Amino acid sequence: MSFKVIVEPAGYSFEVQPGQSVLDAALEADVMLPYSCRGGGCSTCKGKVLEGEFEAGEAPQHILEQDELDQGFTLMCQAHPKTDMRIESPQARLTTDIQIRKMPARVLEMEKLTDDVMRLVVQLPPGQPLMYYAGQYIEFILRDNRRRSYSMANPPQQNNQIELHVRHMPGGAFTDYVFGASEPAMKERAMLRTEAPYGSFFLREESDKPLVFVASGTGFAPIKAIVEHMQNQGIQREVRFYWGGRRPKDIYMMDLAQQWAQTIPNFTFVPVVSDALAEDQWSGRTGFVHHAVMQDLPDLSGWEVYACGAPIMVENAQKDFVEHCGLDAAVFYADAFTSEADLVD
Repeated sequence: MSFKVIVEPAGYSFEVQPGQSVLDAALEADVMLPYSCRGGGCSTCKGKVLEGEFEAGEAPQHILEQDELDQGFTLMCQAHPKTDMRIESPQARLTTDIQIRKMPARVLEMEKLTDDVMRLVVQLPPGQPLMYYAGQYIEFILRDNRRRSYSMANPPQQNNQIELHVRHMPGGAFTDYVFGASEPAMKERAMLRTEAPYGSFFLREESDKPLVFVASGTGFAPIKAIVEHMQNQGIQREVRFYWGGRRPKDIYMMDLAQQWAQTIPNFTFVPVVSDALAEDQWSGRTGFVHHAVMQDLPDLSGWEVYACGAPIMVENAQKDFVEHCGLDAAVFYADAFTSEADLVD
């Protein structure tokens, strides 16, 4: 027996089949709810249940605050309806122009940017252009059908090539392969299986509000795609880009970000380092990256925020920006990078 879900305030509706989560059914119906990991490891798909009964699973108890649970919030990637439901998701939108497809990919380039970040360029079938929003992600399907997700670091291109920034997670099934820590090691011309596009992290072009981009580590990848898309489309909105890392080397394309600040009108770049060593000779901003935003922009009521990186950064930024800086929660867009270890935890 299927159940109907209505999404407020837009009024979208879709059917959820037995065994489906609310999020999976929404995506199947071309209704995009906010989401990142799809595995209960982050809070991006958090939504409020206005009416109806559902199985919530255990993840919301670990991810959400008790006051959020008391107000009816849950994780839509884990929610399985037991009755018809009405939910609230102000960021929901239709995506009938985007189709998720499985495609083979060939590795064209492998460039080690730091000791633990690899820039990959893969070639998708040239005759089958992948349509996606700059900022979305691609999934690699491993031989045992496990999946690993990486943001696409460039907007769609006519040559159907995709750039990725892969951080090495020692022991990781995919990243050990990429970094040669397992046998066989990835080499150029290797073939991979992919499925894309996924994710709700992309620029809302109907707005003209100024933008704050916040990234930690390889959370830079989708920000890069969005900035390049804005350049390609001639979108001129004020941008403040804050990129955080533990060490200066973690801000692995600082030259490119500094170039944007010099060449793009109304674009400001602020690198922030939390754990610099004496040998780094770092003289820039220090501390948590989202605290730097709050110091510079104590009033965010007129801004939109796009935050990407570690779940703890994304969640703290949303909480603090809304509670202390007057940000409208409906214009905080997020992509939380979760590893397999995060999902297990």
